[in-house]
Amino acid sequence: MAEQPYCPAMSTNTISLSQETGKPVTAPSVQASKNGDKICCMTAYDYSSGLIADAAGMDVVLVGDSLAMVVLGHEDTLSVTVDEMIHHVRATSRGVKRALLVADMPFMSFCTVDKALHNGGRLISEGGARAVKLEGGVAVVPQIEALTQAGIPVMAHVGLTPQHVARFGGFKAQGKSAEATKALLEDAQAVEEAGAFCVVLEAIPVEAAQLITEAIDIPTIGIGAGNVTDGQVLVYHDVLGLFDRFTPKFVRQYASQGEEGIKALEQYCKDVRSGWFPAEKNTIYMPDDQMEQVRKIKVKKKK
Repeated sequence: MAEQPYCPAMSTNTISLSQETGKPVTAPSVQASKNGDKICCMTAYDYSSGLIADAAGMDVVLVGDSLAMVVLGHEDTLSVTVDEMIHHVRATSRGVKRALLVADMPFMSFCTVDKALHNGGRLISEGGARAVKLEGGVAVVPQIEALTQAGIPVMAHVGLTPQHVARFGGFKAQGKSAEATKALLEDAQAVEEAGAFCVVLEAIPVEAAQLITEAIDIPTIGIGAGNVTDGQVLVYHDVLGLFDRFTPKFVRQYASQGEEGIKALEQYCKDVRSGWFPAEKNTIYMPDDQMEQVRKIKVKKKK
């Protein structure tokens, strides 16, 4: 029988890193949590979703380039721009007070060291992020080194990297062979050596995720990588049932707010058309003393 991947004991701890320390979560505190309590990460894209994610106790809030799909309606993540990212990061930062706010660097925004420094700096100074995330392993080591040396914490991302969807031929799981797993391990070790404070492992076999998690000293954040990683991240709209174009196998939907929202808005339409809304309690009335004056106002009718 094949050896089963390590499965950590179930914990009843629901306290975030910031709640434990009483201080906001930072990149160093995330890095120091390796082999500690699981790290909870959620995407968010504006003030309200950032506020909700922060209030729920997330350790990390990621303004992901997935906003291209779930917020802006694109077919993939390749179309979102740096300016659009900054707009959404800035809005999200107003709602996030305790969690570490991380901004995704969009497609082609870090293809050179100079571009990485320029755009990463903008996401921090203009957007209000406290760290950036960029996709890739060995190939982006110079960019990670330059960003960290400039004082910008970096969350790395290996495995299924959506910005390379054209090369992959779709959103396909990675690391499904020994050779591919070895390459992923080399990528993870390379980004750790370059200075990343943690690394996202996306859509890889649990066995590969376990090997990588045990081999490196920075936390691994899984999305479709099993429960052996040091933390998990999912997309806000997937978790709450707000995006139904497709649902990846690794997603667990915790609410059906899309369906509930449609029902609520249908009821609103019915109430408006039937005259049930606005009701008495939703109506503003003129004070009695002013009403007397209003009645004296002469209205000239159009001819």
